[in-house]
Amino acid sequence: MSNEDLAIAYLKKAALRLEVLPVYIEKQGYSDAVREAQEIVELATKAMLRFVAIDPPKWHDVSALIHEHRHRFPSSVQERIPELVALSQRLRREREIAMYGDIDMIPTNLYSRSDADRALAEAALSVEIAQQTASK
Repeated sequence: MSNEDLAIAYLKKAALRLEVLPVYIEKQGYSDAVREAQEIVELATKAMLRFVAIDPPKWHDVSALIHEHRHRFPSSVQERIPELVALSQRLRREREIAMYGDIDMIPTNLYSRSDADRALAEAALSVEIAQQTASK
């Protein structure tokens, strides 16, 4: 198995999860939608790194590596990297809160439809950018 094979697998997983994400929103599982969106972004960004022959580390937000190696990506992707970095970092901060909450933060009460819609849009954007990387 090559880096590209694994990148394609990550991208397929991200795209499948993106198709399912609206179900969480439809069922008012807004915190679940935010958490799942973060995982979609994580898969998409790790696929991007693999497409340019970088083995991604085992942490959730690899956007700093994408920024560091931005010159390896197609120019159309390079233009979008600042936006990708920002959304990846934002969703990474939400990851644990959206899943577990805290004693004073119940995740099902913490997130709204607009939070979930934003996370969906960000996840879709990350998959789109990863797909641009794949078709270089």
